Amino acid sequence: MVTTSTAVVFEQPGEMSVRRVQLPEPHATDCVVKVHWTGISTGTERLLWDGRMPPFPGLAYPLVPGYESVGSVVECGAETNVEVGQRVFIPGSRGFTDVHGLFGGAAHSLVVPAERLVKLPTEMESTGVLLALAGTACHALRRMEDLGPPDLIIGHGALGRLLARITEAVYQKTVTVWETDAVRREGSHGYTVLDPSEDTRRDYQRVCDVSGAHDIIDQAVHHFAKHATLCLAGFYAAPIQFDFPAAFMREIDIRISAEWQDQDMQTAMDLVASGDLDLSNIITHDQPYDSAENAYETAFSDPACLKMVLDWRDA
Repeated sequence: MVTTSTAVVFEQPGEMSVRRVQLPEPHATDCVVKVHWTGISTGTERLLWDGRMPPFPGLAYPLVPGYESVGSVVECGAETNVEVGQRVFIPGSRGFTDVHGLFGGAAHSLVVPAERLVKLPTEMESTGVLLALAGTACHALRRMEDLGPPDLIIGHGALGRLLARITEAVYQKTVTVWETDAVRREGSHGYTVLDPSEDTRRDYQRVCDVSGAHDIIDQAVHHFAKHATLCLAGFYAAPIQFDFPAAFMREIDIRISAEWQDQDMQTAMDLVASGDLDLSNIITHDQPYDSAENAYETAFSDPACLKMVLDWRDA
């Protein structure tokens, strides 16, 4: 039985280690998973790293971050319907006995409730870590499905790219994307990526923001049509504030999209399986698990890094 694991540990804000941690005893409804790859979130994990994460249930240091993991099942509880050897996506674990787990996925071995595991094709490798973001993008579209697809997406990181690709796959509609960083505007994407200062349109009706910018309403509202809807699908560490008059004159609606649900993950999986959602060219960097400190620094500071993956296969 696996009782310990190597893990990334945020000892306190700004201090990281890679060390052994204690796993909880598996229940009959749990599986033990050997992790092959974990993705680094430049939203949630950055806030945990620099101590800006707002109060969150279970938030305390030291903690193991991570909710974008792919691995293989090595032990199955008696009350599970998962087989040993099954490739799975792991959105987080049951945690650890000597450190906190928020969300506890950045480790070589994990104890996970079987119901949380998402079964993957055996051939799916590190691109599987993108399923959390793909599911999040599908959830944002579902929050706006009564209105139709977004005609503007704000932010061209990994989530923004997946949202643009899924919009095209589901609605056969090409969107406009705003991005302030020149590096992230580079390349051919099959849709228009603009610096917002260069956009002359003033009639966007359905807008989805994944930038996480707390002042996004003031930045964007003058480009909205009357009765436009803005869906906030990023994570915002600071209070969202805006000047009222411009929003008042347009009578804008604001919606919030949170984390993916089971049906969103299934939609993402179906799109990948059918070939309608391409996950290529979003993972831009990878590092071995024991270079985690350098990997996190790159993920948080280099705009060319859309998604950093840690490789745990040699742990």
